[in-house]
Amino acid sequence: MLAPPRPLETSSGEQWGAAGLPESLNLPASLCAGLRLTPEQFAELCGANTDSVLELAADGSLICTTPTGSDTGARNADLVFQIQAWARATGSWKAFDSSTGFRLPDDSVLSPDASLVALDRWEGLSAEQRRTFAPLCPDLVVELASPSDEGPRGLSALRQKMAAYQRNGARLGWLLIPAERAVEIWEPLAESPAQPRRLEAASRLGGDPHFPGLAVDLEEIWTG
Repeated sequence: MLAPPRPLETSSGEQWGAAGLPESLNLPASLCAGLRLTPEQFAELCGANTDSVLELAADGSLICTTPTGSDTGARNADLVFQIQAWARATGSWKAFDSSTGFRLPDDSVLSPDASLVALDRWEGLSAEQRRTFAPLCPDLVVELASPSDEGPRGLSALRQKMAAYQRNGARLGWLLIPAERAVEIWEPLAESPAQPRRLEAASRLGGDPHFPGLAVDLEEIWTG
């Protein structure tokens, strides 16, 4: 999931062989005690690198991603629009876009391309918890795969993320694969095997029974 190790120039001038980290990443001196970060240290790192796109694995290692390509960005905008419209219509869900990080129960910090959290769960968080990485796994998580299997947006890496959401209690996960016009459906571990179901040539995606009435028109998303 991570790129081969490469040296990292820290803010104190030391070299670190952190896996997959760009040499330009600013690592605050307070974090130089090791290469494995706590969620709190990760939040500090993100604050020092506001232009970087980062996630945190459960073992404390960093996952460096990249900004999406224009096609993927357009697809993601349409996806979030449809999910948010449904959430507002029901009045009982909170929708989030791809810039939102969640601190999962296993202490990883991941950012789905789109997600839903039940409103009562969201309102149960303190103001401080809402300002940082909300300490919960979203109820619905959606990821968009890139055309290539390389890097953190490729299918192999995203399947690892989907499995992490599943282990951490997501009610439902959708992995959208535009290049194949296919969807992998990741259901709760308590209700299905760990392996996802696959829909071929999908044009519409429904959230029943976990999200009654939620329907996503995939044709717009496939078009980009």
